[in-house]
Amino acid sequence: MHIEPGVVTGAKILLSYATAIGAFGLTAHLARRTLEASGVMALVSRSLVATLCVFCFFEVLPHHAIGVSEVHLILGSTLLLLFGAGPTAIGLALGLLIQGLFFAPFDLPQYGMNVTTLIVPLWGINALAGRLIPHDTPYVDVTYKQALALSTTYQGGIVLWVAFWAFYGEGFSAQSLTEVSTFGVAYMSVVILEPLIDLGVLALAKTFYGITRGTLFNARLHRTVL
Repeated sequence: MHIEPGVVTGAKILLSYATAIGAFGLTAHLARRTLEASGVMALVSRSLVATLCVFCFFEVLPHHAIGVSEVHLILGSTLLLLFGAGPTAIGLALGLLIQGLFFAPFDLPQYGMNVTTLIVPLWGINALAGRLIPHDTPYVDVTYKQALALSTTYQGGIVLWVAFWAFYGEGFSAQSLTEVSTFGVAYMSVVILEPLIDLGVLALAKTFYGITRGTLFNARLHRTVL
């Protein structure tokens, strides 16, 4: 989902600064909810672990440049279920920033676009999870259908944002349409893997209940909402 350098240039890149501010606002809102529900130590510890995970997903796991962007296994829905929306949003923003600062400085001019592309869809699936998963269902009991819906929505949101940045920067042309379509098809293939990973990780969390019920993990992982 990294926007390739040169796709959006000049004065057009100013829009990414505005959308990034909006994404940071969503992050602050989600983080405040975690802070109010679980306290500062839970927010900090979950955010640190989420940041480490995001960095590893970006830098260690296989990723390939396709079309106007790169295909990554981000596991946004997995992080949401494990750590909650606030820590996951912080982890996405910091993990992306750390990668840019120390390993991919050529991506820093696109940081505003990339952080928007990651966080806005996360906000969307957090709202979807509230409607899709019954309040009396802990996250460790999420079904494949529910995990698939979350993953599809998140990946679809990323593809839409990438398409927006590509068409905004380069305009509508046969080449840009081809590049966006190629990226979209390749990226949505992640949907095949992510729900299975979600269920596998949640099964482990359920098995190791004694470890995953602590403040390091989302309280909803093992509890229902009253």
